[in-house]
Amino acid sequence: METPRHTPSASSGRRLAGTQGTQLFSSGELSQWAAEAGASSHGHASEREPVLQGMSAGLEGHRFSLRAGRQTIGRRDDNDIVVNEPSVSSAHAWIINQQGHYVVMNTLSTNGTFVNDKRVHEASIKHGDRLRFGQVEFVFLTREPGERKRTGPLLLAGLLALAVLAAGLWWWLS
Repeated sequence: METPRHTPSASSGRRLAGTQGTQLFSSGELSQWAAEAGASSHGHASEREPVLQGMSAGLEGHRFSLRAGRQTIGRRDDNDIVVNEPSVSSAHAWIINQQGHYVVMNTLSTNGTFVNDKRVHEASIKHGDRLRFGQVEFVFLTREPGERKRTGPLLLAGLLALAVLAAGLWWWLS
């Protein structure tokens, strides 16, 4: 049995248009549906797929997964992350993944782009940084809150080196 899918027609009562179930939607309906789908994303934050988590009223807890390449942020419907708030410009900023290194870039917005309350044109961002576009604030997450950064291989190498030093010291003293 197939799971029902959430489509814009679920609330509009639009009639199916063909024998294969083809449905017709206006561009406004599709934009609204895409914005709702993106805003309700609750992806798990990881270094391979970080998220922007909304902190401002109306966006609290909403997560936007960041994929490879460039993502656009702004008020206009054709942005990857649509933020419908007057202080956000229509094409406000970009977040660029440069081989796992993330950069936020202001695109000449009126109200500015901020990283940890410092106005920036371009800045590298890391886990826990607060990003603000106009008056709308997000936090950049590369892991879940409370989850510790993995240091396993580095810790193991350090312990192994310490064991070798201890063995050498023991042999030298005996």
